[in-house]
Amino acid sequence: MIDILISILIGALSGFIAGKIMKSDGSLIRNIILGIVGGFVGNLILSITNITLYGYLGTIIISIIGSCLVLFIVNKFLK
Repeated sequence: MIDILISILIGALSGFIAGKIMKSDGSLIRNIILGIVGGFVGNLILSITNITLYGYLGTIIISIIGSCLVLFIVNKFLK
């Protein structure tokens, strides 16, 4: 149960940071969803490239990168 809460918090934080980096405003729910999806995308990229990061800081960095990528793709499709 605590792992799910930590994942949501990391997702919210990384989604918020990615929204600021990409200059995109969104609600807290959108940021949480974006961060969680970004975490999955980031981990997928890491597994393909065989790169390993450990700890919460590594998870946040990968989630931010994945969230920025997801936000970039979503913005391209919406325009």
